Amino acid sequence: MTKGNDSYSMTKTPFRHIVFPKAPAKILIIKPSALGDIVHTLPFLAAVRATFPAAEIHWVVARGLHTFLEGHPMINRLWIMDKERWKEISRFREIIPEINTFRKALAEEHFDVSIDLSGLLRSGLITFAAGARYKLGFADSDEGSPLFYTHKVEGGRQIHAIDRYLKLAALMGCDTSQVSHPMPPYPADSPLLSSLPEHFCIIAPSAGKEANRWPADRFGALAAGLPLRSIIISNKADAAVAEAVVAASKGMALNLSGQTGLKELVALIARAQFFISNDTGPMHIAAALGIPVFAIFGPANPIRTGPYGTIHTVIQEQLHCIPCYRRKPCNKWTCMKNITVEKVRETITRSGLIHST
Repeated sequence: MTKGNDSYSMTKTPFRHIVFPKAPAKILIIKPSALGDIVHTLPFLAAVRATFPAAEIHWVVARGLHTFLEGHPMINRLWIMDKERWKEISRFREIIPEINTFRKALAEEHFDVSIDLSGLLRSGLITFAAGARYKLGFADSDEGSPLFYTHKVEGGRQIHAIDRYLKLAALMGCDTSQVSHPMPPYPADSPLLSSLPEHFCIIAPSAGKEANRWPADRFGALAAGLPLRSIIISNKADAAVAEAVVAASKGMALNLSGQTGLKELVALIARAQFFISNDTGPMHIAAALGIPVFAIFGPANPIRTGPYGTIHTVIQEQLHCIPCYRRKPCNKWTCMKNITVEKVRETITRSGLIHST
C-alpha cells in the first residue's frame, strides 16, 4: 500500500485504512463481469454505502450483465461498457473513438475514489482513466494492473472472493463485520413463474469452463430420482446441455434455459426449495438469496468461488491434484467422474430438505 501524503489510523483489520480528509462525494466501482463476480461484489457495495450514505456510487459493468444491476437503490449510475464488442479487432476504427469517449466521460465525473475489483489490465486502465485521487486495488492482481493504483492491499488467493473484495472496503474504513447481499429489485411474479409447480428445485448444469461441468446425463438421472420437479436453467449458448439433462430426467425436469432475463432469473431462483449446480454464476445468486445450494466441484477451488455461507454444501472429491483450475478435462478427469449420481442424491437426502424416495 502506498501512503502518499494521506493520514492513517488503525482498524481491526490487519492493515491500516485510509482516513479521507472529507467523505468521498463520488465513488466508482469497477467490476464489469462475470455474473458470479458481480454478485460477490454486492457485500462490498453494501459496506461502502453504509459508510458513505451521501456519496454518489457509480459502477462500470459489461453490457448484457448491466440488466442485473439496473434499478439498484444503492447505485446512482451504471457505466455500460461494450466489453465483448471492444475485443473485435476487425472493428478497430470504430472502437477506438468509442473507448476514448467512454474514458473522457469518466474523467469528467471527477471521482474521489475508484476501486478496481477485477484486477486486470483493462480494469486497471479504467481505474487510471477515471482520474480519482484515490485509486484502490489488490497488490497481487494480474497483468500489471497494480501499477495504476495509489493504495493497495494483498487480496490473497486462499480466500473467498467476497472476503477478498471486503478487504478493499476495509481499506476505505468500512465496517466489514456483517456481510449482506443487497440484491437488485426483481419482479415478484410473471406469467412464466406463475405457471411453475408450487415446489421445485433448480438445476444449473452449465459452467464457464468445460472441466467444471458434471456430465449432463448425470444431472438428468439425478432429477429423475428426486421426489419433486427440477427446473433446468442455462444461457442460450448451453441450450444443448439443458436439453440433454431434460432428456435423461424421465419427465421430472422442465427446461427453462434461455427463457428468462437476469431479473426474472433472480425471481425464479428465489422460489426454489434448493439449488443444484456446477461452479456457475446463478449458484452465487442462490447463495446470496439464502437458497440452500448443493455445488458440484471438480478442479475448481470452493474456498475461492464456492457458495458463500454455512447453509450450503460443496460436493467434491478429495484428490491430491485438486485444485488444478483446468479449463478442459484432463485425460482422467477423476475429480468429476468419481462423483456419482447416488452420492449427490444421498447428500441432498441427508440434508433433510427432501424425503428419501
